[in-house]
Amino acid sequence: MQLRTRIIKKYKPMKNVFITGATGNVGLEVIKSLGNLNHNLSIFAGVRDVIKDGEILVKFEGTPIHFDFTDIATYNALSNCNILFLLRPPQISDTEKYFKPLVESAKAQGVKHIIFLSVQGVEKSSIIPHHKIEKMIVESGIPYTFLRPAYFMQNFTTTLHSDLIKKQIFLPAGKAKFTLIDVRDIGKVAAKIITDLSCHVNSAYDLTCLKKLTFQEMADKLSEGLGEKISFESPNLIHFFLRKRNENVSFGYILVLIMLHYLPRFQDIPPTSDWVEKITGKKPIEFKQFVIDYHNELLKT
Repeated sequence: MQLRTRIIKKYKPMKNVFITGATGNVGLEVIKSLGNLNHNLSIFAGVRDVIKDGEILVKFEGTPIHFDFTDIATYNALSNCNILFLLRPPQISDTEKYFKPLVESAKAQGVKHIIFLSVQGVEKSSIIPHHKIEKMIVESGIPYTFLRPAYFMQNFTTTLHSDLIKKQIFLPAGKAKFTLIDVRDIGKVAAKIITDLSCHVNSAYDLTCLKKLTFQEMADKLSEGLGEKISFESPNLIHFFLRKRNENVSFGYILVLIMLHYLPRFQDIPPTSDWVEKITGKKPIEFKQFVIDYHNELLKT
């Protein structure tokens, strides 16, 4: 009887963590980082295709579960979820249609904490979807942690990769300086928070590396690291719009690109922060190291 009592006292109930966007850049890094930590969590990966996406996740800890932001019927995937890592897919801008019922469903199904991937400067811009989603979460009464990352370095392996293949970064960014973050650091921060929620209740963290760079400076570092000349051209908005339309880029996405790269020319430079190091115990990855680590992906055609 005494042995049984000791075992019961040492037992810690399992908690279920649900990761949205589990096979995307950030979601996958969260899952990878959780795999590097000691915890007693059960991890569930929200994916649109359990079979196809499950193949990506097979070497990582996590159980694939069907979840689609555009299908409210799949929100019942949160039924056994204690902790929700939530992000916004770029294609979803109608927060009232999808995120309001999602947050309401999370509350109804007993979610105890939401870690939301927001964006740096969100508190100053009420027009972006992340601002509205943060407000929904706060008003729901569910304890939260907001991660507000800077400009993703990995944009050069995804949305900007087609420009990189042409050896030219073509964006109307001028001489504006940008704060940056490697998504691997976002994953590490999120994992640390998930495994120690009590220290991060109702908190918000800007996540950046320590150096601000212009796109010309990024092009120079890419040229040095890749051994190939990468130029930078900052066109006027008409030239930019027409070229992107000729590349069959949608009107809506061109507006997103303008908002991300042109508007910062007329705004205060966002500050860098030391939250990555404070939370993970390690300094954030700098852009030069990102180029070294992603050398093959950046050159891939």
